[in-house]
Amino acid sequence: MPDSVNYEEALIKAFIPLHRQERFLEIIAKPKKRAKLLTELYHFDGLNPKFMVAVAPNEQNASALLKILRAKGAGSKCYVMSTNPKLDGKEVDLETALKESVGSEEGTLISCVPGRLGYFENEDGRCILERLR
Repeated sequence: MPDSVNYEEALIKAFIPLHRQERFLEIIAKPKKRAKLLTELYHFDGLNPKFMVAVAPNEQNASALLKILRAKGAGSKCYVMSTNPKLDGKEVDLETALKESVGSEEGTLISCVPGRLGYFENEDGRCILERLR
């Protein structure tokens, strides 16, 4: 089993604004608070817009997103934080994670390359998370 705290810590440090990171790092360390954070993912607005890349409407499907993420360096596996209990807290196949998430309106954060590349989806939209080094 992956060390979920390290994956989640990398997501927070890379894609959450600095002034909010401490709160989120405290939350993921406590299972009860983490569960509350997951419910916030449905309408989550805590991501740093500087690292959010819009997805064209015609690319908002699992196969197109898989191609985009792979072209940016994603491997076959990813780590998922999600309101979907089948995916949450697990390292899974990226293609499977996208097929289960895209269009589901679940709140989902996918870490493709820890601290560098991910995907986010919720009821309000979809975006690639990318932090170039």
